[in-house]
Amino acid sequence: MNSPQLFDNHHRPINYLRLAVTDRCNLRCFYCMPEEGIKYLPKKELLTFEEIERLIVLVASMGISKVRLTGGEPFVRNDLMQLINRIAHVDGINDIHLTTNGLLTSPYIPELKSLGIASVNLSLDTLDRERFRVITRRDEFIKTWETFELLMKHGIPVKINTVVMDKKNIDDIIPLIELTRSYPVSIRFIEEMPFNGEGNHYSHLHWHYMRILRKIQEKFPNIQKLADPPHSTSYNYHIPGHAGNVGIIAAYSRTFCGSCNRIRLTPQGMLNTCLYDGGILNLKDLMRKGLNDEEIAAHLLYALNHRAKDGFEAEQLRKEKGPVHESMATIGG
Repeated sequence: MNSPQLFDNHHRPINYLRLAVTDRCNLRCFYCMPEEGIKYLPKKELLTFEEIERLIVLVASMGISKVRLTGGEPFVRNDLMQLINRIAHVDGINDIHLTTNGLLTSPYIPELKSLGIASVNLSLDTLDRERFRVITRRDEFIKTWETFELLMKHGIPVKINTVVMDKKNIDDIIPLIELTRSYPVSIRFIEEMPFNGEGNHYSHLHWHYMRILRKIQEKFPNIQKLADPPHSTSYNYHIPGHAGNVGIIAAYSRTFCGSCNRIRLTPQGMLNTCLYDGGILNLKDLMRKGLNDEEIAAHLLYALNHRAKDGFEAEQLRKEKGPVHESMATIGG
């Protein structure tokens, strides 16, 4: 199907939906949520699979061709593979991606392969079991590593997402990069963001993308810059002789906003046109009020035609709501 192309009011094409299917998670990473967890949404407030499918059919008809399923941890939601199967058969959706911490993923890897999953982003902040326990507040490193090995075995493209945290996992930067020597994996180092469910827990960013790059260059002075794909959120690099690549995502510095092609949908159906905007349109409420697809599409187009130009403007526009207190689990990383 040839779909019309969506654009926002800054003439940026929009073809990518990040869908958080749940706010629940089986880890308690300190940079994502408080140790005691967050107040989870009642089931009735979540989008049903039928509502999700309806929205994906709608946005696919408007120009969305790529979907990434996130959480929370997506596999915490019952029957996730049923939903992925439905999405895989939506006309116009060409690529389905998945972000997971890997704890529950391994039994489903053969089916993910058969459905043609385009890639898996595996959240892994350290290769050290004890540091993993401290960061995630759970002793579950072995399960995540088993998932990584199975993904490699089945030939599913993998990106490892690593949040760089001062005094927490700096010693893991080089060991993680060493994985690219023999594995065809992309290691992506991400600037820490304030969405930890408690508000910003640092006064300034200690490890910005340039400092991360300098750290890498000290060990790998021959690292080479790659051409970044259109709409890339990462600066991408390759070390000669390595099977994989390295990326750095300036998530807090927000240097990639000018080419942003994505929108986000939270588990309760809230549309975010920017990670920092706090949500601007509740699509679940529109559906449950009985609006038809044409009416919902009109609301979507209005939202995209009033989109902040970047994360800084989006953050400024919501300052009257006070400091950011969301958990990343509620907005989909």
